[in-house]
Amino acid sequence: MKLDPLIKLSHVERSYPLGKQQFFYVLRDINLEVEEGDFVSVMGPSGAGKSTLLHLLGMHDFGWTGEYYLDETAVHRLKPKERTQLRNEQIGFVFQNYNLLDDLTVYENLDIPLSYRRYSKSERTALVADTLDRFSIVAKKDLYPRQLSGGQQQLVSIARAIIAKPKLILADEPTGNLHSSQAEEIMKLFQRLNSEGTTIIQVTHSETNAAYGNRTIQLRDGWILK
Repeated sequence: MKLDPLIKLSHVERSYPLGKQQFFYVLRDINLEVEEGDFVSVMGPSGAGKSTLLHLLGMHDFGWTGEYYLDETAVHRLKPKERTQLRNEQIGFVFQNYNLLDDLTVYENLDIPLSYRRYSKSERTALVADTLDRFSIVAKKDLYPRQLSGGQQQLVSIARAIIAKPKLILADEPTGNLHSSQAEEIMKLFQRLNSEGTTIIQVTHSETNAAYGNRTIQLRDGWILK
């Protein structure tokens, strides 16, 4: 028996009002399935709707129509507070500009996602210690983001995204601010996480980065190209 996909979008659209009964559509009739364990690259020119799709999947954007199922949960039927709880439990985010909290140390940045979940203090301490060790950033734990290189900040960003073992990682141009050797290191890390079972959806302009995934989706003017 075929299992349901981790993500299923049916006839999803996102538009913004332009004036009287006029709308600008950023996403048009999106029908998409993502299986658990997929590594999907979303590509297309600027303005194609890539980041909008990612923020929709990440439940940062509620102004869309259609149906969205995440692990069989009907997201389109949830109240905002329920969506926020589901996002915190199931999804990790990696952004091009890292989105680390500047006034918190590396250790404290890693602890933040755990504070949204039902972990005891000792469990949180152990998880942060294990993650620092796994990413070889133990020596950086008391530093602030401004004291790290771009590559180191992105490593911390990915460590923060996976620390609570989310089912899904959403990455928006995760190597956009890195030089080529750092970008390669980050993409190999994503590939390893995916091989361990984490589902990943990345938005990228890079054919090289896209090739690390197992499938590519092309967006143009808000439509998925068939």
